[in-house]
Amino acid sequence: MDEALELAKDGMDKALDHLRKTIAKVRAGRANPAMLDEIRVDSYGSQVPLKQVAAVSIGDARLLVVKPWDRNMLGPIEKAINAANLGINPQSDGVVIRLAIPPLTGDRRKALVKQVKDFGEEAKVAIRQSRREANELLKEAEKDREITEDQLKKALEKVQEMADKFVEQVDEVLKKKEAEITEV
Repeated sequence: MDEALELAKDGMDKALDHLRKTIAKVRAGRANPAMLDEIRVDSYGSQVPLKQVAAVSIGDARLLVVKPWDRNMLGPIEKAINAANLGINPQSDGVVIRLAIPPLTGDRRKALVKQVKDFGEEAKVAIRQSRREANELLKEAEKDREITEDQLKKALEKVQEMADKFVEQVDEVLKKKEAEITEV
């Protein structure tokens, strides 16, 4: 019984973590270093994450500053940022690369809100899947007479409560991100 509850909690935690990481990368009109997390740079013949070849910091609300550890990496970093199609033009001064984040248009904000809601729905589906798997384990345990019918009923209620709490957390995360996107 505890095993099924633990399995459900792990699955739901993973779904929520994945949602947080995914929406952190969504550009909300303000500078966020997470926007560059997926960028891979050609460094001496191998593809490495940007974080391994440069420091990324926030200059101000609409400016990211990328400072390479090695000046020879300026060109490959600029090329990788351009190839990522972020809608941001890197500007290099020979020492650092500045990324000015342009303000979002109304249509772009609506599209981003829709995208964030889709990510939220994916997280909710993953949470429901974890709930379903835990419920199946519990029903199997009751069928094999490992737990009683009363224990099954209580465990199913616990799984449902857990799923409801995680769905509430997903809704909170989405609400914060939507507010961030729609803020002008």
